[in-house]
Amino acid sequence: MIDFEFVSASDMDGASRAASAATARFVAGGTTLIDLMRLDVERPARVVDINPLVHHDASLGAVSEMPGGGLRLGALARMSDVAWDARVRERYPLVSQSLLLAASGQVRNMATMGGNILQRTRCPYFRDVATACNKREPGSGCSAIVGYNRSHAVLGGSDHCIATHPSDLAVALAALDATVRVRHAGSAERAIPFTEFHLLPDAHPERETVLRPGDVIAAIEIPAVPYAKRSMYLKVRDRASFAFALASAAVALDLNGGTIREARVALGGVGTKPWRSHEAERALAGKPANGGTFRAAADAAMASARPYKDNAFKVELAKRTLVRALTELST
Repeated sequence: MIDFEFVSASDMDGASRAASAATARFVAGGTTLIDLMRLDVERPARVVDINPLVHHDASLGAVSEMPGGGLRLGALARMSDVAWDARVRERYPLVSQSLLLAASGQVRNMATMGGNILQRTRCPYFRDVATACNKREPGSGCSAIVGYNRSHAVLGGSDHCIATHPSDLAVALAALDATVRVRHAGSAERAIPFTEFHLLPDAHPERETVLRPGDVIAAIEIPAVPYAKRSMYLKVRDRASFAFALASAAVALDLNGGTIREARVALGGVGTKPWRSHEAERALAGKPANGGTFRAAADAAMASARPYKDNAFKVELAKRTLVRALTELST
């Protein structure tokens, strides 16, 4: 039984102040936090309910237009609502697809956009308090490196952690130059480029994002970009639903006839954070949209992969996933 204080926030500043201690946690949909509390992985001293905030600022739970044609996705908007929004489906197909390929309908009806990009790894060692995990208990060791690591990362790992980031949505947002808008009591709202939002594990895998205690995500903003309408999210997993990616690819292309003018590529299921591949993008830009180009881009994307004994298959799987996504998108 975890003894904690429950606080219902009435406004953004109040929510920020209530969660200013490192031992406090926000709850919205609760699809990650409550699960981890049941497992005794998370033991917050205070839980701050931010659901009431939408009564004071409706934009927190909505999809809103931005000047120039972009969209602002409120942090408390539910995954299902965003996935089926006509503007999202038309302008950013890969965002809608990434949401609909995640979890289950019941979870998507509860889970929020802000919570989705903050969800924690499904590494079994992180979720088992009887095993060593630097992410859960800094300095205790990484059981995955020496244990069974089929589901773990081959990109961005360190000697301290190789846990994969679980979010499908975050991979799509990494490909779209999205921005996370964050508020903190007494400070102006600040913008964080999405590719800078999540941290590599390095020597401190317990630090997963650049957020500080008391920071509240207000929204995710996606700019209007020419390649966004021709985009897709392809996910490969062990079963057809309610499974995390073994490998996934978020791809967007701007084509001029049979030539790629510009490309955006991000990978999931293989990285310790949503993995934007500038190497693949450079290999695609200005090249013909054909199989040779796509395979060269896939090779570039995985050139720095560091596989372990049980997950070496992910290197080729990620390459094939990216090639397939590019092929489908260009035909």
